[in-house]
Order: sequence, then C-alpha cells, then structure tokens
Amino acid sequence: MKKLFALAFTLLLLQSTDIMAATKTIKLKVIETSDVHGHFFPYDFMEKKPIKGTLVRANTYINKQRAQYGDNLLLIDNGDILQGQPCVYWSNYVMPVDENLAATVINYMKYDAETVGNHDIEPGHKVYDKWILEVRCPLLGANIVREECKDGPASFASIYTGLKPYSVHYKDGVKIVVIGMLTPAIPNWLNKSTWKGMEFEEMVSCAKKWVKYIQEQERPDLIFGLFHSGMNGGIKTDGYEENATEAVAREVPGFDIIFFGHDHQVHNEWVTNKAGQKVLIIDPSCYVKNVAEAEIELTYVNGHLTKKDIKGEIISVLDEDIDQQMLSHFQPKIDEIRQYVDRKIGYFENPIYTRDSFFGNSAFIDLIHNLQLQISKADISFNAPLSFNAVINAGDVTQGDMFKLYRFENLLFVLRMTGEEIHKYLEFSYDMWVNTMTSPSDHALLLNDASKEDQQRTGFLHYTFNFDSASGIDYEVDLTKPDGKKVRILQMSNGQPFDEKKWYKVVTNSYRANGGGELLTRGAGIPKDSLESRVLFHTDMDQRYYLTEEIKKLGTVNPQPNHNWRFVPEEWVKPALERDRKILFGE
Repeated sequence: MKKLFALAFTLLLLQSTDIMAATKTIKLKVIETSDVHGHFFPYDFMEKKPIKGTLVRANTYINKQRAQYGDNLLLIDNGDILQGQPCVYWSNYVMPVDENLAATVINYMKYDAETVGNHDIEPGHKVYDKWILEVRCPLLGANIVREECKDGPASFASIYTGLKPYSVHYKDGVKIVVIGMLTPAIPNWLNKSTWKGMEFEEMVSCAKKWVKYIQEQERPDLIFGLFHSGMNGGIKTDGYEENATEAVAREVPGFDIIFFGHDHQVHNEWVTNKAGQKVLIIDPSCYVKNVAEAEIELTYVNGHLTKKDIKGEIISVLDEDIDQQMLSHFQPKIDEIRQYVDRKIGYFENPIYTRDSFFGNSAFIDLIHNLQLQISKADISFNAPLSFNAVINAGDVTQGDMFKLYRFENLLFVLRMTGEEIHKYLEFSYDMWVNTMTSPSDHALLLNDASKEDQQRTGFLHYTFNFDSASGIDYEVDLTKPDGKKVRILQMSNGQPFDEKKWYKVVTNSYRANGGGELLTRGAGIPKDSLESRVLFHTDMDQRYYLTEEIKKLGTVNPQPNHNWRFVPEEWVKPALERDRKILFGE
C-alpha cells in the first residue's frame, strides 16, 4: 500500500512539473517616436541654441531599455522625419548625393520599422524615393498604393515601390505584425506632382482588408498599428478622414495597440472596438520631447497564448543625458550643417515677430507678402504666420533665420480668383481667428476663458498657419459683425477700385493652393476638383529658396508693416487686442 501511495505521489509530482514547464511568460517592450521633424541633435539650428529632447537624448533612454529587455524590445518610428529642422533640408537639397541624414540616423539607432508621414512625401520624389531605399528597416504604407494598381485584384492594390503594407517581427518566439498607414489627406495639401504615381486609400477599409489577410495568412500573436494619422477630426470628405486612428480602433477588431502621431498631441487611452475588445491607442506628440511605450506581458500555456497584459505610458526624454557616442558619430555632419546655417544672407534694420500678425499688420508677414508679390508679379498675396512666436532679430540674417521666416518647403503658386472669391476667402480666414464682439469687454481673438496654455493650444498654437491675411488690397475687419460679414474691402492698395466680378492673380503657397486649410474650398467656394485649373504657374524650388534669393539681392532690408488692413471699431478692438496680447504673450 505504501508503495502504491508513493508511486501515485511521484506521478502527481511529475504531472505538476509538466504543467509548470508548459506555462511560459514573455515580457516585451515597444517604444515609438513620432513627428521627429529633424530633431536629431541637441541643437536648434534655427534658433542657434541647445535644445532638450531630440533623438540623441531618446537614444540614451532606448539603450537603457535595450539593456533590460535585450532582443525583446521593438523600436518603431511614425514618420514626419524629412522636414522640420534645417539639418534635413540641408540633407534633402544641399547635399542630396550623400545618404539622407534621416536614413542614417534611423539606421544608426537600429529601428525595427517606420511609417511614412505626410512631411516625408512633401519633399518630392527625388528625396523620398532615395530615402526609402536607404532606410534599412521596413518602411510601411499599407494604404499608399501605386496609382495604376489602385483597383487591383481582390481589393489589394500594389503598394508603392519600396514600401511594405506590414512588417513581421519575432521576439522570443512571439510573432508580431506591424501595419503602417498614412493619413489619406495628402491631396488636400500637396500638388499632385509631389505624389505622382500614388493613391492614398481610406484607412478603415484598408485596415479591415489587411487585418483579415494577416490573421488568415500570418496568424500573429500581436497586431500593432503604426499610423501617421491623428486621433480624430481634421479634414473630413465623403471618401476619408484625415485623423482616423480612433475610427480604425473602434471599427476594425484585431489590433492590440495602435501607435500613432501626426496631430502633435499626447494621447494614451483605451478604446473599446465593436467586438468588445480593448485597444490601446498611444501617441508621444512631436519633436522627441517624449516617447510612447508599451509594456507587454504574454502568458502561454502548452504553446497557446492565453493572456495579454498591456500597459501604455508616455515617457519624457527631455532630461535624459545626451548619448555622447551617438553625438560623436554625427559630429562631422553637425559641423557641416552649422557652417550652412551660419551663412550670411542679408541684414535686417529692425526685428520682426510673428506674434504681431495676430493683432493687425506685421512686419514679419508683410515682408513675405511683399516678396511674394515681387517674385510672382501677382495682384494680391495671401500669407499666414507659420509659427506661433518666431522672432528674427535686427542685424545679420543667416540661412538659419530663413527657416524661421518660412518654416516649410512649400512651393509658390499663382492662381486665378474672382474678387468675390477673394472676399469669401478672407471671411473664412478671419472667422477661424477672431471673435464676434458683443461688448467692449469681450475677447477680440478666438480665445476661451480657461488657462493660458489651453488658449494657446486650442486657438493659436496649432492653427496659425491657416490665419491668412492679404496684401495688395486695403480692407477692414469689423469684429462687431457676424461671421461671414466681417471683412470690408475698400480698394486695391494701388488706389484702383476692387471689383468682386473681376479676375485677379493671387499668389499663395502650395499647401493653400491645393486646398490646405479649406480656405479655397469651403471658404472661397471653389470645388476641390477645380483648383488645378485655376493654377497659372508654380515654382520648381521651394518658397524659402526664392525668399532667400530676394533678400540676398536686397542686401539690407527694413521690414515694416504695410498698414493695408485693420481691425475695427477701434474704440472696442484696441483695448481688447491689448488684453488678448497680454494673455497670449504676457505683454
């Protein structure tokens, strides 16, 4: 009897050991960067001063995590890396024969996958076609398809050359699939020549077909999204949404986590999809101030995945130490870039500030207006402040300052517009920008009554690039009038009458000319498919290039406001504007 009992106990012990051996727990970490915009090194090449954040600090944090997780760390980037700081412009256009600096940095940091962003398309085919070939990790764009293949068999159009719809990664036996997508709103911002040969599919339908395919063909343990598309909102058309991350998370079961970006805001939240499953959606914002990370613990029993524990966190890297090894590796490039940005372009007799442009005519915006009119010979110029609070000081103006004068690599476009369309365009612009005052104590600008930070974030910090003013015409903006009836055009600035039925030549940037901000479409009422027919000509090089050349010719510049428009009635708006300036800028 004792022998039987001992045998039974031994068998039970062996069985328990087998069960324990069949249970396995695996820990993974995923780190995402997004909207880097050339913030590789701890130096602002525009402001000529050190900055925090940047990839050289993020890499210190990433290396700490690699020491802890080893091969169980997945490093991903979400695009918008080819435009922003002067170092990427230098690489894209000044030194185009060398390997693109954005590719060199991604390769050095050993990223596992990267998605294409809209600012990676904007530099044009010569830049991004080369960059795609130079990046050694998979570059993803499931909804970026070749134009001639957009109606491919079984709804699977051929992906644009060099891109992949998804990438597969194995970490400690765990099979991970990353699906990359880009906001499909590219045609609303960029001239077709920039994205010739491409089509951009709507994200929800694209995600559905690829998730189904991946589940059937790849059978992964985890599916991640890597979407260069904000959470929600933005441009909405009958065919797509600009910011569709939340919609995909809700409508397409199968995702465990969606890492996203594009909207330059921090997000870390859970969405319940239509199958009742929780999906983490997480966004680190921009300029490498933070990284987004997910800690994942997977439990397998007898080889079957039985449990997933996922935790998302936004990690600030502003105060991480600089990765000195990385900095030393890139120091020769940094020195070359500094030589480039320190080149003298001209001389300004007085300083200029973008913040002045929210309160009336400003020397900063009007300098661009005047140069646009001079370059294009157009009748009227449209322009907006591309930065909330940029300053170019009096004295020598360098190449680096030109990136503050004009932040993006837009082309210069001249369009045909009627006087009525110009009027409606301006009404739409000011309606996004100013309040309708019902008493002298009201705000002049569209501010809320919360904190200063909320006012900047919701009203001005993100949307100043849509606050167009005009030059070439004289006009008033009456803040006591309702939306759509604030602008009164008095005359052309040369003294001739302004005629709403007459056709005028209007100069603006490529973003606006292609429908960006919807000032031409919703504002002026020009159908989107008619915009191309309105174009009289556009430049081959970016707008900053032509502005730079004009300032070189002038040598010494005395920027002054044109005084061609103003807010009225003065007895209400003058004190209101002073109050709002103090709220926004402390002045």
